[in-house]
Amino acid sequence: MENKSKELEVAIRAALEAGKILEKYFETEILKEFKEDKSIVTKADQEAEEVIKKNILDVFPTHSILGEETGHTQNSLVYTWHVDPIDGTRNFANGLPVFALSIALEYENNIIIGVVYNPITKSLFYAEVGKGAYLNDKKINVSKDDSTRAILVSGKGRSAEDRKLSRLLMHNLPGAFSGLTVRDLGCCALDLAILARGGFEVSVELGLIGHDFAAGVLLVQEAGGTITKLDGSKWKFPENEFIASNGVFHDALIEEIKKQKEKMSI
Repeated sequence: MENKSKELEVAIRAALEAGKILEKYFETEILKEFKEDKSIVTKADQEAEEVIKKNILDVFPTHSILGEETGHTQNSLVYTWHVDPIDGTRNFANGLPVFALSIALEYENNIIIGVVYNPITKSLFYAEVGKGAYLNDKKINVSKDDSTRAILVSGKGRSAEDRKLSRLLMHNLPGAFSGLTVRDLGCCALDLAILARGGFEVSVELGLIGHDFAAGVLLVQEAGGTITKLDGSKWKFPENEFIASNGVFHDALIEEIKKQKEKMSI
């Protein structure tokens, strides 16, 4: 991308520096700790988040930051950075290279900058509102495949209802669409980033937290994708139940999801 904003340049620099920390700890005997909600946190999460915050606040000291590990650093009322130092921490902590760090900037309730970086594969996804989406400086777009060649991925929160609906959709949707296959990466940021580059066709995300998907949704939008609520109505960040897709059979998916939810009284 030419003429990157200072905000995007800072986000990319922060992602690359934090990525070195994740590389250092990956596939080591890193200590896992469990939070109250049973999710995992490691020393790598904490160190990476501090590096990202430092990079941001050194240049934008008046901006607010909402980090997964350190919570809300309240400054600006209009600029808020959403930071997840490792999305897919369980994968990371178990030596699976399916994780990413995610950095997004929200301005007046809209995401304007998004960076997703997997340091193991050296995949740097980034987007700036109105300027397109990129992977390692090459412009990317969603695929044009229909359901006969499509892959659907799904992420879910920790509530019983979210998990029930995710299982239902993952099990039943392939039968409703010939050729559709499903995956569960355990990393929402990569779900959306890979969709943006045309590797997946659909991502159904249920009950996650804003920092999980803030950067990824901008990537999808800037790559030409479609995002709506599950019922097809307009989606707005930070609403945490949505369908992101390449748009080819989005409407048909919405109708099928409605049918499945009615059957299960969800």
